[in-house]
Amino acid sequence: MSRLVLACGLTALASTATAQVNGVAHRPYLGWSSFSQQTLDPAFLTQANMLKQSDALAASGLQAHGYTYINLDSGWMGGFDANGRPIPDATTFPDIKALIDHIHANGQKAGIYWIPGVEEPAVQANSPILGSDQHIQDILALPHRAGNAFGGPGESPYHYKIDFSKAGAQAYMDSVVALFASWGVDFIKLDGVTPGSYSDDLSIDNREDVVAWSRAIAKSGRPMWFTVSWQLDKDHNDIWSTWANARRIDDDVECEGRCATLTNWPRIEKRFRDLPSWQDAAGPTKGWNDLDTLDITDGELDGLSLDEKRSAMTIWSMANAPLYLGGDLTKLDPEGLRIATNDEVLAVDQSGHPARQLVGGDHQVWVSDLGDGRYYVALFNMNAAPATVSVPWRLLGIPGALRVRDLWTHKELGPSVARHDVLLPAHATQLLLVQRLPGQVLAPPSKAYEAEAATLAGTAQVFACNGCSGGSKVGGLGLGTSNTVSFNEVTVPRDGVYLMQVDSLTLGLRSYLYRVNDGPYHTFNSGGGSFQLPSSSALPICLHAGTNRIRFGNDVSYPPDLDRIVIRDGMGLPAPSVDVYEAEAATLGGTVTAGFSNYFSGLAKAGNIGGGAANAVTFNQVTVPRAGVYQLEIDYATKGPRSLVMTVNGGNARQLDLDGSSFDDPVARVVDVTLQAGNNTVVLGNPSGFGPDLDRIVVSARSGAPVTGCP
Repeated sequence: MSRLVLACGLTALASTATAQVNGVAHRPYLGWSSFSQQTLDPAFLTQANMLKQSDALAASGLQAHGYTYINLDSGWMGGFDANGRPIPDATTFPDIKALIDHIHANGQKAGIYWIPGVEEPAVQANSPILGSDQHIQDILALPHRAGNAFGGPGESPYHYKIDFSKAGAQAYMDSVVALFASWGVDFIKLDGVTPGSYSDDLSIDNREDVVAWSRAIAKSGRPMWFTVSWQLDKDHNDIWSTWANARRIDDDVECEGRCATLTNWPRIEKRFRDLPSWQDAAGPTKGWNDLDTLDITDGELDGLSLDEKRSAMTIWSMANAPLYLGGDLTKLDPEGLRIATNDEVLAVDQSGHPARQLVGGDHQVWVSDLGDGRYYVALFNMNAAPATVSVPWRLLGIPGALRVRDLWTHKELGPSVARHDVLLPAHATQLLLVQRLPGQVLAPPSKAYEAEAATLAGTAQVFACNGCSGGSKVGGLGLGTSNTVSFNEVTVPRDGVYLMQVDSLTLGLRSYLYRVNDGPYHTFNSGGGSFQLPSSSALPICLHAGTNRIRFGNDVSYPPDLDRIVIRDGMGLPAPSVDVYEAEAATLGGTVTAGFSNYFSGLAKAGNIGGGAANAVTFNQVTVPRAGVYQLEIDYATKGPRSLVMTVNGGNARQLDLDGSSFDDPVARVVDVTLQAGNNTVVLGNPSGFGPDLDRIVVSARSGAPVTGCP
């Protein structure tokens, strides 16, 4: 009951505030953050280096394209003043006001990092609070407990919770923000905020902290952008969107020592998986979805190809996310700089019209409706083999395109009717500005199938769900072949390609393995920010006329909870042109085991491969429509060189020498293989040495051309 009263009280407070606070967030900001480089060089965060970064931002040309923020992340603080307020480390930041004055003189804005609660040294000092007759210990919650996600257990958590019902609590926040304002701070990142930050219940609960910080910013009289971080729980977005300008919807994009580079493609791809859950929550009156640092200007150090960097820039821009670069601005890569300063793409980010995902899965389409007959349309190839990605204009509700412009190549592509197709390399994108043809296209009829009304097996069961259709959902799926939900009477009028909208619920990454009419497994890798508010993605599937069965589960790992599926016509969308085979769902021989792995397709991988002929992964029933040469993508993980030995249909063994820097994140190798019409068997192992861990294989036509019909 006390939690309910608190939630209602905070909502009431929110309703009296302006929709977007501080008058600084009409559009997402552009700038730079120190944190990415700090993950590579712990000694990087110094006043001397920040002066260099400010000068480099001004000299690089980035500032002329709108990049203006220089944000200091964690590590600037060295102690507390006589009133318990954080102050800089005098060794690394001898004069923070002089630094910020320099940033301002360069025409830039200065950002700073802090956390909710009070740290141990200030608690022990029990300093008097400015503007109050209280002391620090007077405002702490009793019994003492963690004040943010970094806090420890028990009475001595180091980070102490503030009780905002106590006199002096708001005054303390006011005094901290006033100190920042006296230095000239223009941006505050409040980190370790819960619910979120891997603490997704109300055991810590920083909602009142966020309100107090926001009120303190307003009282300071200085406009400051206010971001709350990280991986926030969407259930409480009424607080985040009302009292802050942006909320981090993901965890850190950086590898932070878990790979050899700043980031990598799996960590970029995670944003594609989490964003559908939040795509309705951003805009000029709602604040912005923060996807974290955009590491695209550091050459090979970023861990991304140029196509992957363009894809990252595209999804950040389509989301209207803040664009803040990482790395060292004194060592900018020219190709990355060109990507970051494409003004036509930057206009997408600044449009004030965040995109929605139109088609999910391997070949994604995202659309932003500008409301004046124009659309931004982004197409993505999420796989490592070249593929044709398509968008039928009728899916947008328009009969065709009078004008199509490619914003990355700055080329006019001319008018287009029916469907737009583009052949994209690995993890690549095309970003279009589309002007619609006159005329209307009626939305096709759709039919919803509630999960709670489907056939449940094993541990699957119905749970209440406030935000779900019908007020219920199905959980307890996965972690066994029998724990499934089956829609046994999915009825369509004709054979063809349909869109299956999957309304699912999860915090973080989870994955379904689903089967249509007892055919092969398909994978839907999803993410989300709530177990009470569904996230929707639409996947192309082939159905036959009459009754079909679709079954959801995950033999090895964790799927999301399921609200419902909705089936509607594909409106000319081609049939899926790739087939995915998960290693954990294959036949595992000898010592090979399958288990959870966060960034992997299916949320699992196969490990302990090699060291004997029997210790292999066998993919049976790899099915293709005709004999020929196909592209085979092998997604694996290794730290250092390892080899896989591959045989196809019992033929000659082929050794693949592979390398990588992490067992945490998969990388891809694409090879050509000859397959026979119908079923094939692909075996991956290593008889004489250790093999890498194996995520999946992906089979597609060699040309990358789409399959225009269903089998």
